Amino acid sequence: MSKAATVSTMSSYAILGCGSVGHAVAEELADEGKNVLILDRDESRVEALRDQDLNARQTDIRDDEVADLVADREVLLILASDVEANKAAVSTIRERGGDQFIIVRASDPVSEDELTEAGADVVINPSQVIAESALRALETGELEYKAQQLADLLRTGGEGGLAILTHDNPDPDSIASAVALQAIAEAHDVDADILYHGDIGHQENRAFVNLLGIELLPLTEVASLDDYGLVALVDHMKSGDIGLETGVDVFIDHYEPESDYDADFMDVRPNVSSTSTILTKYIQEFNLSPDEAVATALLYGIRAETLDFKRDTTPADLTAAAYLYPFANHDTLEQVESPSMSPETLDVLAEAIQNRQVQGSHLVSNAGFIRDRDALAQAAQHLLNLEGITTTAVFGIADDTIYLAARSKDIRINIGNVLEDAYGGIGETGGHSTQGSVEIPLGLFTGIEASEDNRDTLLSLAEEAVRKKLFDAMGVESASESGNGS
Repeated sequence: MSKAATVSTMSSYAILGCGSVGHAVAEELADEGKNVLILDRDESRVEALRDQDLNARQTDIRDDEVADLVADREVLLILASDVEANKAAVSTIRERGGDQFIIVRASDPVSEDELTEAGADVVINPSQVIAESALRALETGELEYKAQQLADLLRTGGEGGLAILTHDNPDPDSIASAVALQAIAEAHDVDADILYHGDIGHQENRAFVNLLGIELLPLTEVASLDDYGLVALVDHMKSGDIGLETGVDVFIDHYEPESDYDADFMDVRPNVSSTSTILTKYIQEFNLSPDEAVATALLYGIRAETLDFKRDTTPADLTAAAYLYPFANHDTLEQVESPSMSPETLDVLAEAIQNRQVQGSHLVSNAGFIRDRDALAQAAQHLLNLEGITTTAVFGIADDTIYLAARSKDIRINIGNVLEDAYGGIGETGGHSTQGSVEIPLGLFTGIEASEDNRDTLLSLAEEAVRKKLFDAMGVESASESGNGS
């Protein structure tokens, strides 16, 4: 029998060892009209099974004859509580040339390994199955409780509306999460505004917002956050002090907050890879059918945060994406992911290519004075495609600040930690294993006050110091003779 066949297409089964687990499986298969043979050494149990019109036979599954008895069966479920008997049965069947699909019961990780080595196709550890079932039940119950808690908060405190704050210079995950929370609030008759600080500079992010018609308000245009009934932070990351006198009411993120927010409602899940995944679970729990814009935003948020499911993706991210897929507009997604490159981004990329310095598989480059700092991240991502390069960092100067964006596909390093080691004492750093960013006050870094007259001097000092600190943190030597990496 081909091992590629699925259980649903197989028609003949044998259950070896029919305790309570085997009995439950036998009844379920019989109810589905499957042809089931049951082998068990307990005579009274076999008689009881026959009284239920089940095909049962008394035999010890350790005996050599068991291989002949099940030779015409396609699927074997070896489910005795005696694991040694299960091992003997698997070994006997495989040694006699049996190629059936075998599912067998273990008792612990050691017996799991032994049964796999003996030839079992699937090994089940009841303790592990129970634990996983309990955790799923816990997750379901916790989500139900959290959803009710959020609904109660919106109902009792949302009269003045809800202010939803993204992190500074918001990315797709932060924007999508805010859009989903806005939809949840409106489903509970609460008006909600999405507020942000900084810029939406990345061309994909601008396309994302424009194509989906997402309304975002600059935080500077809001007189006071205290005018709202509730304030929520979603995917807020390292955005620092937001100037609230009354505090935060709702905090949802997939990273632990750096500040201690005493929020009435908090849901922080480091075990998922995007805040969009968390908000998708709430959309499901509230039984809301997401409209096209919300579903498309959330799906893009998950895809962007996981690099199209290639970075730190969890089962929860995948199931959330699968749920959203039928509701999303995939033509819009394609447009978002393939925007035209702006002249500023092209200029930054050209500078970064020209000024690159390579040490081993690490590349650091200076893009000079820039207008669009989001172009640095795009340049770092493009340069990561160069042959032999696993880590890139591109920096530039804007508004008396040095901005740096880094990307890495080297599984041996965490680029977020590297940036913290290099610049944590002099600037603001953020990131994780595959990407990160840094902001450093220019005067603090160079010791010289910025002015038009000393731009070239500042750039030269910044270039030397940034490269040296980063290469040192990476554990490689900076060498001027490596030039542009040729």
